Amino acid sequence: MLDAVIEVFWEHGYEATSLAQLREATGLSSASLYGAFGSKAGLFARAVEHYIEGPGKVTEVSADRQPAADALEAMLLESIRMQSDPSHPAGCLIALSAVVGAASEDSGSAREAVQLRRRADRERITACVHAGIADGSLGGGLDPLAASAVIHTFLLGVSTQVRDGVAPQQLSGAASLLVGRMRASCEA
Repeated sequence: MLDAVIEVFWEHGYEATSLAQLREATGLSSASLYGAFGSKAGLFARAVEHYIEGPGKVTEVSADRQPAADALEAMLLESIRMQSDPSHPAGCLIALSAVVGAASEDSGSAREAVQLRRRADRERITACVHAGIADGSLGGGLDPLAASAVIHTFLLGVSTQVRDGVAPQQLSGAASLLVGRMRASCEA
C-alpha cells in the first residue's frame, strides 16, 4: 500500500495530491486512511520513511567506503540510475514532492519530513568529503562544506534534469566530471 502512496506523491507532489487519488491508489476509505495515519501529512511522512528504505536508500553514502571519492561518485551515479528508472516516476520524491506549499500545518509537516532527509543526506555527504580529504582521494585544499554543498546541490538538481528529459548518460558524465574535479584538486 505504501508503494502505491509513494507513487502518487512522487508523481504529483504533496500539495497537488488529493485524498481521492490516495483512496484510489490504496483502495482504502478516507476514514481508514485517517484512522491509520492521522492526516494526509501523517501518510506522507510514513511514505517518505518507506521511500528512504527503498529507492531513496541510494543517497546513503558511507564515509567508510575507501576511497571516499569513489563512494561519492557511486552515490551520484546510483541516484541518477534510480531517478531515471522508467518503472516509477522520474526524479526524487525527497527533492520534488514538498518543497513549496500553502502555509498550512499539514504542508509545513510535509516540508519538514523531506527537510529532515535532505539534512541527513548533507551530513553524510559532508562526512564523506571529510573522509575523502583524509584518505587523499579528494583535494586537501577543498572546503568540505562548500564541496558538500556542490555535491548535494547536484544531487537535488538531478530531479529536475531527469524530469526535463536530460539523458541519464549525460548526467552520469556530469557526476563523474564533478567528482573528478574534486579528485584532481588533490593533484594541484
